[in-house]
Amino acid sequence: MYFDSIIAGFGGQGVLLMGTVLAYGAMKAGKQVTYMPVYGVEMRGGTANCTVVVSDRPVGSPIIHEPVTAVVMNRPSAEKYAPMVKKKGQVFVNASLIKKGQFECRAKQVHYVPTLELAREMGNARLANMIMLGALAAGSGVLSIEQVAKALPEALDPRYHKMIPANVEALEAGARFIQGKKAA
Repeated sequence: MYFDSIIAGFGGQGVLLMGTVLAYGAMKAGKQVTYMPVYGVEMRGGTANCTVVVSDRPVGSPIIHEPVTAVVMNRPSAEKYAPMVKKKGQVFVNASLIKKGQFECRAKQVHYVPTLELAREMGNARLANMIMLGALAAGSGVLSIEQVAKALPEALDPRYHKMIPANVEALEAGARFIQGKKAA
């Protein structure tokens, strides 16, 4: 088993947290993992991305030149990273900020996930990143939602542990959205 992803957006969208949760979830599932965050000096509002590699074998490098998947949370990230995804790969697009035709892509599957709308339906727009992470997990099959959810206590600052149930609901909502698209 081998999976890799570039997760990108702007600071404040929870991009690095998505990667952290995915990496912890994979470690708890007994996988080999690398995680590498990259962010601009601005933090909130600046660019942020991370790479996550999950494998059954030791991972040699966190650097990905042609990812299997990409998660793009804003248009500049879509323009930069979506074209890099392998032809048989998948791109998960934040449809709340990025519309079809705004970027080039050769990936086999492009999933447009209305993260903000789904998060607002749940009553908290800050859950958009967990909705996207749930969509990524369900769409790629890298981990089950249960495996991702088990990572939340370690990935979240203890001050936010009261938000774990809402985060799990958001993961499940993202998974349901992707599963509903596949059934359609």
